Amino acid sequence: MTKKIAVVTGGMGGIGHAICKKLFDADICVVATYSREHEKALAWQTKQLQAGYKFDIAYGDVSDFQSCESMIKKIEQEVGPIDILINNAGITRDASCCKMNKQDWDIVINTDLNSVFYVTHTVLRGMKERGFGRIINISSINGQKGQFGQVNYAAAKAGMHGFTKALALEVANKGVTVNTISPGYVATDMILAIPENVRNQILAGIPIGRFARPDEVAHVVAFLIDEKSSYITGANIAINGGQYMA
Repeated sequence: MTKKIAVVTGGMGGIGHAICKKLFDADICVVATYSREHEKALAWQTKQLQAGYKFDIAYGDVSDFQSCESMIKKIEQEVGPIDILINNAGITRDASCCKMNKQDWDIVINTDLNSVFYVTHTVLRGMKERGFGRIINISSINGQKGQFGQVNYAAAKAGMHGFTKALALEVANKGVTVNTISPGYVATDMILAIPENVRNQILAGIPIGRFARPDEVAHVVAFLIDEKSSYITGANIAINGGQYMA
């Protein structure tokens, strides 16, 4: 039986890495995309192989439509047709609205929101033609509740779920499901680098009393791509330890 092929944008970050490992463990062929230096990406790939994880990698600037098209076409030519897409790539550029410059607004919207359209648009026709697809968009608790200093990020992450709901309606009868996952604070290197006193303030607002583990987000991804989850589409699954309940 031919393995399913999954593309994980931003697959080398904390959450993306955990998703790649979870999918590989489910006997799925995984392609991690990156926009960093090629040498670092190759070093990451080699390190994963030494740990027993054989990932393909693909370069693409997710904030650029043509780059996304080229990346996906290359993956399809060299690896095969894409069955699963995890739109995970994202960045932050924080500042209050009055102090935010247009460059920081544009780069976050392009990277965190426009990229979802750019990559999905390129894989969608093939999924529809084959009658199967799983698209999962990694949003954020801050797209649900907002966050001081993140009008760009919150807008992008909220927009991701609007995209999810509309697209889910378009492809519901084509064997393609589209869902959103909205993590709260996850114990990635970025969070762990925050000063301890600030981390403790964040923890005080999480009823469960700890940060999520990256593999817990990956577990929800694995659940949504399972064939037994094929009746779930257009949904937003929050994984935030009770920090925000909509």
